[in-house]
Amino acid sequence: MTDPQASETFESWDSYWQFRFESSRRTRFIRSEKSERFLRAVGDTCSDRAVELKKDRIFWRAQLGHDWQLEEQIGEEIPAPFGRARMKPLADRAHEGRINPKGVPCLYVATTRQTAMSEVRPWIGSLISVAQFRLERSLSIIDCSVDHAATPIFLEPPDNTNVVKANWAYIDRAFAEPATRMDDTAEYVPTQILAELFRSKGYDGVAYKSAFGAEGYNIALFDIDSAVQLNCFLYKTTKIDFDFSETANPYFITRPTDK
Repeated sequence: MTDPQASETFESWDSYWQFRFESSRRTRFIRSEKSERFLRAVGDTCSDRAVELKKDRIFWRAQLGHDWQLEEQIGEEIPAPFGRARMKPLADRAHEGRINPKGVPCLYVATTRQTAMSEVRPWIGSLISVAQFRLERSLSIIDCSVDHAATPIFLEPPDNTNVVKANWAYIDRAFAEPATRMDDTAEYVPTQILAELFRSKGYDGVAYKSAFGAEGYNIALFDIDSAVQLNCFLYKTTKIDFDFSETANPYFITRPTDK
């Protein structure tokens, strides 16, 4: 159970949202004492989310695109899965992601092949290289998938236990939000900071719910050498399903000339 003394360091049920606003809209590298207290509270309570991944467990990793190989029978090059060098992050460079800032690589894998392929946002007809990776050692990670679907609402001030639950539910939801390289905001900065906090505590990675599909989970491993590639396949995207839900009240224009 969470230590009550640690849970008291969360000042409010919405401490995460205050931290998120500050780190993504105000100051990123020099944080206020309120944000520092929030991070200390996360550090004091994250051990409840620690889970072990056993050595030799298999995960999936996908990269959008393919390589070429010569088909001698027809004398032409045909698509082939990416080589090993392309299926693993470079040690000295990296695009920004939900977990890692630019230039700091980590190994993103998924619990299912379908999840791994969906996470690269393919379009119909695109080719995807998909590989299995095996853990080289047992790892301890923080599970941020527990309450990803929760939306805490309180009609009166919650007790300390619910304050902790609320903040971790918001953290889980933040990790589950998809991020793309086209983002022109810094919505991924809060989760990058939290991931660095987990890493500083000695944990090996973060697990979080995939936004694509009900079954899959993503895992970001801080050490890109903690898993070894076993194989690689090439798949073609044949169908993409979208589902939409209305999230705000519509408005109606009675006089189109009005602004």
